[in-house]
Amino acid sequence: MPAPPPDAPDALLLMTSSCPHCPTVLQSLSALLKAGKIARLEATNLTLRPEVAATYGVRSVPWVRIGPFELEGLRSQGELRHWAEISGTIEGMAEYFNELLKNGASNKVLSLLAADATHFDALLHLLARADTELHVRLGIGAVMEDLQGSDLLQGRVAGLAALTRHPDARIRSDACHYLSLTRSRDALPAVRALLDDADAQVRDTARDSLAMLENPPELKQ
Repeated sequence: MPAPPPDAPDALLLMTSSCPHCPTVLQSLSALLKAGKIARLEATNLTLRPEVAATYGVRSVPWVRIGPFELEGLRSQGELRHWAEISGTIEGMAEYFNELLKNGASNKVLSLLAADATHFDALLHLLARADTELHVRLGIGAVMEDLQGSDLLQGRVAGLAALTRHPDARIRSDACHYLSLTRSRDALPAVRALLDDADAQVRDTARDSLAMLENPPELKQ
């Protein structure tokens, strides 16, 4: 029997005996297991093991974790297959962040970043997309504000600086503002370069960001 693909994620399903949608999700996950889209499937009936719900902070079922993605409610087999196929990719994590921020779950994004700093690349990927919706961009802003002055944000100066050269003025402006939140002198060259940007809003943001970097309460090197 051939081994499953090395990048196929594991899946966990939490369900109850009374849940009307849980059997459908279980059947879909079983089909994905058989197809090799997931490498392992674990299912727990919370009716018999209620303590497991507290372990994962679960309040409603069906609840599925595929790789790093935690999904609530009824999901079609196509949706579950999609999440399995993009697990382990920057694009996949960016899509997951998009869903979380669309639903106002910025705290969950912060938890994921705290657990694995490499996920920040996915947040930058989402920021760089011109089609990212406004309320998701506002969610990214909330995450950045919470990370203000942190080692995590300072470690992404280069990535943010690259976005100051994006063709979309909105993205250049956002990246410039977020560079000011790093409180790092390493951000100064990229911000200063935007003082002569073709877009007036970007120039205004650059002036404000430069002032914040040059005269911060506590500037970190």
